[in-house]
Amino acid sequence: MRSGIDRRAMATLSGGHLAADFASGSVPALIPFLTDRFALSYALAALLLLAATISSSLVQPLFGLWSDRRGALWLLPGGVLVAAVGVAGAAVSPLYPLTLVLVLAGGLGVAAFHPEGAKHAAHASGRRRASGMSYFNIGGNTGYALGAFATGQLVVALGLWGGAVAMLPVLAVGIALAREAARLPALAAGTEADDDAGGDDRAAMTLLAAVIALRSVAWFALLAFVPLWVVSRGHSKADGNRLLFLMLLAGAVGTLLLGPVADRIGLRRTLALTQTLVTPAVLAFLYAGGVVGTLALMLVGVCTVGSFGVTMVLSQLYLPRHVGMASGLSVGLAMGIGGVAAVVLGAVADAVDLRVALTIAAAAPALGVVLCLRLPAPRSRPRAAPQTVSSPT
Repeated sequence: MRSGIDRRAMATLSGGHLAADFASGSVPALIPFLTDRFALSYALAALLLLAATISSSLVQPLFGLWSDRRGALWLLPGGVLVAAVGVAGAAVSPLYPLTLVLVLAGGLGVAAFHPEGAKHAAHASGRRRASGMSYFNIGGNTGYALGAFATGQLVVALGLWGGAVAMLPVLAVGIALAREAARLPALAAGTEADDDAGGDDRAAMTLLAAVIALRSVAWFALLAFVPLWVVSRGHSKADGNRLLFLMLLAGAVGTLLLGPVADRIGLRRTLALTQTLVTPAVLAFLYAGGVVGTLALMLVGVCTVGSFGVTMVLSQLYLPRHVGMASGLSVGLAMGIGGVAAVVLGAVADAVDLRVALTIAAAAPALGVVLCLRLPAPRSRPRAAPQTVSSPT
């Protein structure tokens, strides 16, 4: 196994990840404007996010299984292109039911890209798994943040047609990815043979999925309701989207920071530390407000988004014989539960108020801390080398 990272391949994969998640990140930015257009309740507004989450997350393990069994390189450019078309159509759709269908379609494109992309990113990472996956994820996290910000600004300037304009660069990346992706299968040569593969640890993967799901309850609630919370405090929709952008941008920075940290101090230690900080940070955002609240929200982004790469590497090490499915589970099925929770919390917000709903969401990651402490050391890891991904014992 190579000890270093294949930077050209990682740049290709990270660029595709940026484009796919740019489309995905545009959906939360569109929600306040679509809420006004269709006069939606909190629950119906959250249903838009749920539609995106179900299609982009819950079906990812199926794409991962397909990738593991047959290989499906065409899913990389195809997924990006479908994501762009779906989100662009949703932005300009004249009917709420049609908007839901188009959001679902765009989410399927996002789902198609991720397991195949994450599998090849693991091959391109060599022994520096956490660092390599952080480079892959920085594309997605940056894309999500830019999608939320740029789409929000374009819609403010151009109306909802701005959401369609925002997808033009995503289409361009999908076309470029189709040309560059042909060299990626060579990354797998020799990689899996040199790994100490071991067997799948399904019990550990189940426990990790629960940790990710509990973390995602708070995260998806914030994605759905931060702009609406800001508006409820007397500020503008543009102010809400700027705050959402800061949270997502902080997450992108956290991705770069936490990958090398996890390679040094261990995956499970890094995950437990970040999980512990999420609940107090969300509460500080809600109850302190102002500059303190903004900084606390940015800390949530660092801890939540920054640890996506950590959980992805752990999932691949827990299921070394099904790397594509493991990637789909870590960013798909478990996170999809967060989208379902956002709809439930939207109903709570309608029945009581938004502060109570977000306070409930803040409690979920605290339960995940207990589960983090029970995660076992992975049976699988790359063979011993100075850069090998380590896990605390």
